[in-house]
Amino acid sequence: MSARGTQYRETFPREKTYLMKRAMKTLSCLALAFALLLSALSGWLGWQAAPSMLHLPRREFTAADRAAAAAFFSRRGAVLEEFTVRAPDGAALRGWKIRAEASSGDWVLLFHGQGDNRTGMEGYAALLLATGYNVVMMDSRAHGASGGDISTYGWKEREDSRAVVSALESAEHVRHLFALGESMGASIALQAAGADPRIEAVVAEAPFRNLREAAYDYAGLHWSPLLGKTLFFPGAWAVIRRGERDAGFSARETSPEKSVAARAFPVLLICDEADVVLPCRHSESLYAAARGPKTLWEVPGASHTAALGVAPQEFQRRILSFFASAIPAPQAQAQPLHGQEVKKLQVIR
Repeated sequence: MSARGTQYRETFPREKTYLMKRAMKTLSCLALAFALLLSALSGWLGWQAAPSMLHLPRREFTAADRAAAAAFFSRRGAVLEEFTVRAPDGAALRGWKIRAEASSGDWVLLFHGQGDNRTGMEGYAALLLATGYNVVMMDSRAHGASGGDISTYGWKEREDSRAVVSALESAEHVRHLFALGESMGASIALQAAGADPRIEAVVAEAPFRNLREAAYDYAGLHWSPLLGKTLFFPGAWAVIRRGERDAGFSARETSPEKSVAARAFPVLLICDEADVVLPCRHSESLYAAARGPKTLWEVPGASHTAALGVAPQEFQRRILSFFASAIPAPQAQAQPLHGQEVKKLQVIR
């Protein structure tokens, strides 16, 4: 074999290896540039989208909604009464007090989800009214018929809840007071109970752990929070940062996790197995942080806030059992003083 042929065979593999390495380096640079571009774009989009997270699309509460609800509750022997409460910042919070036909004297505050209004909680209300619980169904601030320009995911809403409880106790004999919420409403219910010991126990379906962690899920396009913590982190950061700036609240303190750790109260956490909006890791973290009696129920096959529809009998059994267990025994010796009872005691003294 000639020396020239041998040299050709030796040179060609070296050139091929060099070209492959160069191509890989070029592709790596392009991939990095694309990732940086996506990351920067997510930051810009997050900054632009932040106002829409505060000014949510409002599901209006109409006269037709009112008429349908009145008929719905009338068929169940319940009495519906308009209930308007003034929030600490002056916003008008509108909703209903609904008394069960055979009232036990216990009340449950119902908290609806993001972009919904009080009518979204009718199924829960029917379940509770049938077993003697009275319910309060309010439109959250900036939702339905309530006032307020922005939603703050619990920052202002927990004080709104305190005002609602005070107004309820000034007008009704409240034997025991509980709360039940879904999604954003579940997160608000937990924060409200953390700040107000008059709320004795909470059922929370699909709550978020804290606002920052929820932002990672949204920035991760409900596919993986890891995307929101890495590639799309600028988007999550921008949403939170602009939200804090525009609304004047602390995302760090908008935290159901801190609420359940600050005050020991009974919680039933419901996570939906197929939930991609607020996955079970949020409820699992809340369960780990909770100081009071706690239960975590993972509902097989359920998507976001679908537990009642997927497992109605089990849902009813668990909810009613949980509220019953949260009432101190014996009742006659351990009932908390609420509203009018406190006033009567003061008069006697």
